[in-house]
Amino acid sequence: MINQTIKEKVKAYMPEMKALSDWMYEHPELGDEEYEIYNRLVEKLKIEGFQVEEQYLGIPTCFRAEYDSGKPGRTVAYLSEYDALPDIGHGCGHNLICVSGLTAALVTKALIHEVGGKVVLLGTPAEETNGAKVDMADKGTFDNIDVAIMTHPGNQNFATVGSLAMLAIEFTFKGQTAHAAASPEKGINALDAVINTFNNLNAFREHMPSDGRIHGIITEGGVAANIVPDRAVAQFYVRANEKETVEYLKNRLINCAKGASLGAGTEMSINYYEKAYDNFKTNKKLTEVYYENAKAFGLEDISFERSRSGSLDAGNVSHVVPTIHSIFKLSSEELISHSREFASATLSDYAFESMEKTVCAMVKTGYDILASEGLLSLIK
Repeated sequence: MINQTIKEKVKAYMPEMKALSDWMYEHPELGDEEYEIYNRLVEKLKIEGFQVEEQYLGIPTCFRAEYDSGKPGRTVAYLSEYDALPDIGHGCGHNLICVSGLTAALVTKALIHEVGGKVVLLGTPAEETNGAKVDMADKGTFDNIDVAIMTHPGNQNFATVGSLAMLAIEFTFKGQTAHAAASPEKGINALDAVINTFNNLNAFREHMPSDGRIHGIITEGGVAANIVPDRAVAQFYVRANEKETVEYLKNRLINCAKGASLGAGTEMSINYYEKAYDNFKTNKKLTEVYYENAKAFGLEDISFERSRSGSLDAGNVSHVVPTIHSIFKLSSEELISHSREFASATLSDYAFESMEKTVCAMVKTGYDILASEGLLSLIK
């Protein structure tokens, strides 16, 4: 009975959510600049009776929206992302992530008086860059939340996702300019330090742990070929299955840069230019509940867990509260994430039908938590 009710209520929202998602496709906004969609979401949630904390944690496009049934019980949070990618727009499908979280929160609100408790929707900007969920996890947002639930489009259906721990590190080398032909002996070449950082790193790769990943680019390397560069900058991502391994790899990379700087005679400074992401911690019992619900709502081909690949700020959330981060199939064709083709697929009927089933599973999982104190004790 409850499954049928959920299906009907989710379906009723689909035309409105399709229009909103398509609008986001046409109006992509970069991380921490998602002002238009932020305003639309806040206005919608207020109309629906949610208490909305705007500019949550001092982040201009972050919000926390809560609906309290007035009865004691548990608290379920859904998460929405809405930042786009430069050039590509919604090539990671955050327009669908946005409306899936919004729909789940609205439908749960419609059911919550039967079971008590609270439903929360968190607007989490800048997943692709500054990762607002990191601040949320660090600053107590999830302290009074029992489970967190979100989803993400992809090439297959998964109940949960594996992800890598990650940090972003930048090295700036300072040298001395000189005429590269007339007086090269007076110059200190900062670009040499960058190049030799990469050379030292490549020598280390043979001895890296098998799950380690270090990839980098040169963001500054000089302004003219006849001027010895006095400033050069390189940025790296360091990833591994566990953050302890990331810490080890980071220290080895720093030594690569220090050695290169010493050899070139430069000064060196270090900057962590993005927030560090934890690996995703799968809660087996919660994932089992979602997995069974997903199958019940028609996602028959769903697999339990995707192997680890990229990195997510939801990883940080998963270390402080039991978390679902499912994947739903976007297209009948295999698509490359962060591509224009992926973005275009978010407009398709296939994508929305798949998302609709996924939202039903999200709502039912939240409902199960709200309805059963015993289930939560098994999860926690």
